[in-house]
Amino acid sequence: MALKLTSPALSPGDTIPARYTCDGDDLSPPFDWYDAPAETRSFLLVCDDPDAPRGTFHHWAAHDIPPDWTGIDEGDGSAMARTAFKQAINGFGKPGYSGPCPPPGDKPHAYHFRLSALSTPNLDASPSAACADVIAQAQPFEIESDELVVYYGRARPTE
Repeated sequence: MALKLTSPALSPGDTIPARYTCDGDDLSPPFDWYDAPAETRSFLLVCDDPDAPRGTFHHWAAHDIPPDWTGIDEGDGSAMARTAFKQAINGFGKPGYSGPCPPPGDKPHAYHFRLSALSTPNLDASPSAACADVIAQAQPFEIESDELVVYYGRARPTE
C-alpha cells in the first residue's frame, strides 16, 4: 500500500470550487489520507502552482502535522486556526493558506496539493519561514508522498 491523499471537496483533474480560491471564501479544502508508512513521524501538506507566470508559486505549506492524524478539516489552513501544526509564509506574504488566484485570462492553472510522510517529528523552521524553505527542509526526510491536482482559471474582465 502507498500513501493516498483524498479530499471530500476536490476531485483529481477537476476545477477547484471557488470557495477555496481568492474569488470565494479563500478557505483551505478538507483532506483525508490513509496508508501512511509505519515510520511516519509527521506530515507536510503543500499547495503549489507550477503554472504561475514567474515560476512555481507557493500557496501553502503546513508542517509538523502529527503522525496519527488522517486528515484536516476545511479552513484549518487559516492563519487564525488553532491547529496542532505549523504553517509557513506563502507567496502572498501571509502565514497559512491563500487559495488559487491566477491572473485573469490565463489558461487554467494546475494546483498541486501534495502530502508527504516525513521521518522527523518536526522541522527546524522559524515562524517566518517561507513555503519554499520548509519544502526544501523537509525533502531529506520524505519517506513517501501523494499528490492531488486540480485546476482553476479566471476569466478576463469584459470591458
